[in-house]
Parts: sequence; structure tokens; C-alpha cells
Amino acid sequence: PLPGPAMRLAALLAALRPVLPLVLGLSLGCSLSLLRAAWGPPGGADQRCPGPEGPPGVGGAQPEAANGRPALGHEEFRPRIVPYYRDPSKPYKKVLRTRYIQTELGFHERLFVAVLTSKATLNTLAVAVNKTIAHHFPRLLYFTGLRSAKVPHGMVLVAHGDERPIWLMYETMRYIHQHFGADYDWFYVMQDDTYAQAEQIKALVTHLSINQDVYLGRAEEFIGGDEQARYCHGGFGYLLSRSLLLKLRPHLDSCRNEILSVRPDEWLGRCIIDFLDITCVSQLQGQHYHTYELAKNTEPEKEEEEEFQAALAVHPVSDMTLMYRLHKHFSKVQLDRTYQEIQDLQMQIRNLTVLTPAGETGLTWPVGINAPFLPKSRFEVISWDYFTEQHLFSCPDGSPKCELSGASKADVSEIIESALGELNSRYQPLLRFSKRQLLNGYRRFDPTRGMEYTLDLLLEAVTQKGHSHVLAKRVSLVRPLSKVEIIPMPYVTEATRVQLVLPLTVQDLDYVANFLDVFAMNTLDTHDNALLTLLLVYHPYDAQRVSQVDVFAGVKAMVGELEKRYADVKIPWISVKTEVPSQVKLMDIVSKKHPVDTLFFLTSVWTEVNVEFLNRCRMNTISNWQVFFPVHFQEFNPALVFRSEQSAASPGSDMLRDGRFDRHSFAEACFYNSDYMAARTKLAADVLERDEALENMEVFDVFLHYSSLHLFRAVEPGLVQKYALRSCNPRLSEELYHRCVLSNLEGLASRSHLAMALFEQEQANST
Repeated sequence: PLPGPAMRLAALLAALRPVLPLVLGLSLGCSLSLLRAAWGPPGGADQRCPGPEGPPGVGGAQPEAANGRPALGHEEFRPRIVPYYRDPSKPYKKVLRTRYIQTELGFHERLFVAVLTSKATLNTLAVAVNKTIAHHFPRLLYFTGLRSAKVPHGMVLVAHGDERPIWLMYETMRYIHQHFGADYDWFYVMQDDTYAQAEQIKALVTHLSINQDVYLGRAEEFIGGDEQARYCHGGFGYLLSRSLLLKLRPHLDSCRNEILSVRPDEWLGRCIIDFLDITCVSQLQGQHYHTYELAKNTEPEKEEEEEFQAALAVHPVSDMTLMYRLHKHFSKVQLDRTYQEIQDLQMQIRNLTVLTPAGETGLTWPVGINAPFLPKSRFEVISWDYFTEQHLFSCPDGSPKCELSGASKADVSEIIESALGELNSRYQPLLRFSKRQLLNGYRRFDPTRGMEYTLDLLLEAVTQKGHSHVLAKRVSLVRPLSKVEIIPMPYVTEATRVQLVLPLTVQDLDYVANFLDVFAMNTLDTHDNALLTLLLVYHPYDAQRVSQVDVFAGVKAMVGELEKRYADVKIPWISVKTEVPSQVKLMDIVSKKHPVDTLFFLTSVWTEVNVEFLNRCRMNTISNWQVFFPVHFQEFNPALVFRSEQSAASPGSDMLRDGRFDRHSFAEACFYNSDYMAARTKLAADVLERDEALENMEVFDVFLHYSSLHLFRAVEPGLVQKYALRSCNPRLSEELYHRCVLSNLEGLASRSHLAMALFEQEQANST
């Protein structure tokens, strides 16, 4: 044992060990600061060393003007704080903000592509360009000299009305500057007989500085001109920077009048050289613009020259077939290069994983893909869906077995083919596998990595000598999530007025008061831009007695009270007589009484309207683009959920409300009147106004079958409904009636609550 002082010293060191790095770091920092102060110049911190070509202060810091601002050349790199000043004598004006933050911050899109085409090639080569590379570029326009050209599908064409080549180039440059000069950093101009590697062009501009005047392409000499001057050959495409385009625009008219040339690319090159003194280059900032000139009868698949493989642009392309063959060849080259990069990255991951604390056990499969999701409880376990080659045993409609068809069938066929291809690539030429049967198939979607598959395959293995053997093999596959893509959507705002449409029947009278109270509190009190229209649906018997007894007299009285309380609010009602309150028939009546640009929110009497949902209704509904069908949250029956705690489940309590999202209900919908009218017109031509057909349809069916709009259906936690037993009209179609009954049954309570209620009932009966 250690003596007493030694033991105390050891205990002290053990206590101070966690803070030793902090103490050492502070000591080292203080020492270095003292040494730096001792070695500094004696003249003080403001003394600067003279630069090699100027007075003191030039080489030590950025030059500044006399007013303290950065000198010319450094203004755009040094931030400046602009003080806010408002003249008190002038009236205050609300600041108009831009639609997008990138506009307010001055961000530009990266690349704009212009394709020059003609009457002879518009429907051939231009279409081939559009099908091969157009979807790789963020913005691509076609320019032609035709006056009234028929535009092929999927193309944006700008017709200048003059087929002279020089005039077409002049008008194209002027149009690009006028419409896109302030939005893009780079402008790539090509002809429709050019094949350009889109991904390589995009990668090229990411490595170039936007602060230089760039005129990049295949440099060619002028015929009989200066040996130093070069223009960019138009057949191989060329790249212009935004700064060059802005400087060139004032001189375009002079170039059109003073420069004579036959070729438009020579004319543009001469214009840039004469007025901007900038010549075309094929190499800039370490980046090379590789091109390749195709010979006649060239076979792209057999071309092995290194210059061809590295080309960014290939010219001339004589026909559409050659364009597609070039695209196939370069896509294969790019794909092989990508696979090789993946293999190199996987090898690096394997080598580095050994050095991690987890070692080789921390290596996931496939290498480089996220590890599978690990559930923290049994409620987070992702279930597997079982399938065979003919059937799926986890169906969207809830049935236990359904036929495998459509995208699911194509998915299963593809993964089986991929599994066989991978097995043959690993074991050939020793073994060759062929499929006998899919014994079992399992798949599940893991949100952290993608779709996972497990296949039990019955295979026939054939050796090199021709011997065959049947064996069962289990394989696992992963279809990983690819690059996330932002889908462009039209711009919408939260300032749009929402017109609520509430159909009411006699069975709904008990819930109207609560609906109107919530509507007044959440929209009228907050002055939200929302209006309400009531549809009073009278049964024919009640309609005959309306002069003696009006079943909706109480509703009309409540509406009158609201209009008195809110003087500037009018809540109109429309009386309808029908036995079957079909959604389509009711919306036909409402649609005719409102403008075409009205945003409707079709709601139900059990819905609790709030501003949060109304804003989502505005944002998720886009005219001529998308309609929104929210899935509301349905509360369970409080008598079953809170059997022993009725006091806690009172309406005034703030406890978490148990319930579920009712996917069987399509009663709520957000859509524009113009979109409904367009779909309704197609429906009228199809069903010929048969009443029985309209009674069996909902608004969702109208948009689903008779509209090309996007149908956005998602769970909506802000749309909550109290529990109520709905009355299902037996005169509705079988499907609608069945959905109504299922909604009532599943809305009673959760399985655990129902099981507990049955258990308590059995206990009570046994005693």
C-alpha cells in the first residue's frame, strides 16, 4: 500500500485528470499570446508595412477610399450595412416583399440553354435534342426564324419571324438578354445538329468563376483575319457568361448594321472581339471544352478514340437515329464511370471502417447505404409484405389477397431479373442459373434507406459440363432512395379568400351550433379571409311543410344572430329539395352562384374550422394544377375511451384526444371553381346527366376520373372532428354506404379500448 502523502497525491491527480487538457490549453494559449505581443512591431498596431509597389498601407490590407468605404474593385466582396431612414414628412408605404427569398437576395439560376433550329429540322433533330438532353437542363428554349411554326409537344419555341441566320442570332441574343439576362449566370448556345453531354456541361459551369467575361467553345480562326482573334464555332456550342452578355447588349444594334458575315457564329464572334476585345478560348481556369467532329458513317458504338470519349459536344449529327445512338453511347459511358466511382467509394468505406471503434461489425450492407431502421418499440416495427408472382397478400383496400398487377407486377419482375443477373455475374462461367419458381417474396419500405426485398428462389444451376441441379436460394436486394428532387410548383399565397360550403340535413341539426361557434371564434374574430355558405337540404316531405314547420328555422335564427354580432358578415343559405344529398348535385348548385376563381372548401358539420388548416387549404390548392382532399382526424367515442375518467374527458379538458385519421371519408375537399367546372363538363359528356350516376359519385370521383389535375390527399392534423355516429343513407351506392359504415365502426375506439370494454363487460356478466 502507498504511504499517506502518496495516496493523497494520487487521489488529487485522479480528480484533476478530466480538467488537465483545459488547463494545458489555457496555459499554451496565454504563452503564445505573450510571445506574439513581445515580437510585434514597436510602432503599434496601426503601423502597416509598405507594399512592394505603393505607399504604406497598400500591401497590408484592402485599400479604402477617403470616406471609409472599400475602394473600387472590392465593393461586391465586403458587406455594407445600409442604415434605415424614413422621412417623417412622407406617408408610410408598406414594403413590397418579393415572392421568393432568392429574388430578394439576388441569387441567380446557374444555366440557361438556347437551341437554334430551322424549318427543316424542327420536327426531327430538335425533337431528338428535346428527348435526349432537355430534361437535364433547368431551362431550355428553342429559337427559330419561322413566323408561325407548329410547336412539337413538350417544347418551348420562340419564333422571330425572319429566317436569315444573322437576324436569327441577333434576335436570339436580344431575347435572351431581355427575358433571362437578370436570372441566369451562364448561357449555353447550341444548334439542333449538336449532341451535348448535359451533365458534363453543367459540371463545367460549376468550376468557372462568374466574375469573368467568358466566351468559351471550340476556337476557330477567321478567314483572312487576325491570327490572334478567334470565334467559337456554333456547331459545337459555346458558353457565355452573364457579365459578357450584359456588356454585349448595347452593341448588338451596331454589330447588326456594321458587321457583314455569312455565318452567325462568325458574326457574333466578330461583334464580341470588336466591341469587347474578348476572343474565344477552348480552355479557361483549368477547364477544357473538348469537342469532336463526326465523320460520315460514324459508328458511335465502335468509336474508341480518347478525344471522342472525352467530348462535351459532338457535331455534326445528321439524323435523329444518330442522335439517339450518341445519347445511348455517352449514357453508357457515364453509367460505367458512375459504377466505378461507387466501387471506389465502397472500397474506401471498407478500409476506413476497420479503423472505427465498431470495426468491421459497423459495416452495413450494401456498403455506403444507410443502416436499416432500428425500432425502439413494437409500434415502430416496419412490417414485411408477402407476395408471389401472381398475388399480393397486403392489398391497398385492406383485403387479404389481391392480384399482382400494374406497377407492383413490374416491380416484382424487375427484382427477380436483377437477382438472376447478379447471381450469374458472380458465378459464371462455372455456373449458370435460371429461374424455376419464386417460392416466397417479401418486401418493405424503409424510410431511411429505400425498398428492401427478400426472395426465396427455386433455381436450376447448370455447370460448364452441362450437369444441372435444382436448388433453393435466398437473396436480399435493396432499391435505395435516389437523389431527392424538388418538383417545381406554381406560386400560391395565403391571401386567397376561402369559400366554405356546408351541406346540412335534418340529421345534422344537433351539431350546427357548435360548428357556427367554432367558425365565428376561429375566422370571424380573427378577421380571416373566409366566407360561409350553407346548403339546407330538405327532404321532399319537409319541403312541402316548410310554410307550417321549417325544420331549419333554428339554423336560420343562429345565422341571423351571427350577422347581427358581425355587421360586415353575410352568411347566405341555399335551400335544396332532394331525397339523396349527392355531393356532385349540391356542388353543381353552389358552383353556378360563385365566380370561376372561387376557392371552395367543402366541409362537414362535425369539422372544427381553424386558421391553420385554412392556410394549408390555400397553399395546397393550386388553380389548374392541384386539388386537395385532406384526411381529417376523427375522435373516438369518449364513452369507450374514458369509461372510468368521465370527468377528465369533459369538453373543457386539455388532455390529448384519442382518435384516428379517417381514410374512408372524402367529405372535405379544397378546389377551385374553374377546375370543378372543367371536370364537371367532361363528366356531363360521359354520363349524359343520369341522376343515378351522379348519386353514386363524390367530388373526389369527379376529379379522379374526369380531370388531369394532381390529387393531393394527405392526413391533416389541424382538421379535427368530434365523435358522432353518422347516419348512412341506404339510397347511396353500395361503395359509399359501405365506406360510411366502416367509418362509423372504426371510429368507435381503438382495439385496446374495445378489448378492455369487452373484458369489463364479461367480468360484469360473470359476477
